[in-house]
Amino acid sequence: MSAETDVDRYLSCLDAERRAALSALRALIRRVVPAAVECVRYRMPTCEFKGSPLCAFAARKQYMSLYIHTRLFPKYKEHFKGLSMGKECVRFRRLEELPLEAVGQILDEAAYVERA
Repeated sequence: MSAETDVDRYLSCLDAERRAALSALRALIRRVVPAAVECVRYRMPTCEFKGSPLCAFAARKQYMSLYIHTRLFPKYKEHFKGLSMGKECVRFRRLEELPLEAVGQILDEAAYVERA
C-alpha cells in the first residue's frame, strides 16, 4: 500500500470540516515542498524531506495539530500568538486560525536549509 493511500485513508475517516482543513494544509505542504515524501508515522500523516521528518498533522478530539520538526519554529512563534503551542506543535480548531503564510515560510526555509 502506498503512503499516499495511507494519508488518504487517514483523511477519509475525518468529519468533513476537519478533512477539508487538513487537506488544505496537506496541499500547502505539497506546494511549498513538492519533494517531500508523505508517510504515516505515529498514526499521523507525516512529510519527510531528505529522509528526515519535516512536519506532521493530526486531528485530535478537541483540536487539530501541526508539528513542524525544525529548529526554525521559534523564529516564527510571534505569528502563532493566541494559539496553544508546544515546542514544535501548534494546535488549532479551525484552519482560519492557523497563519498559513507563516507555515509556508517555515517549511520553505526548513527545506532550503536541508538543500544547502
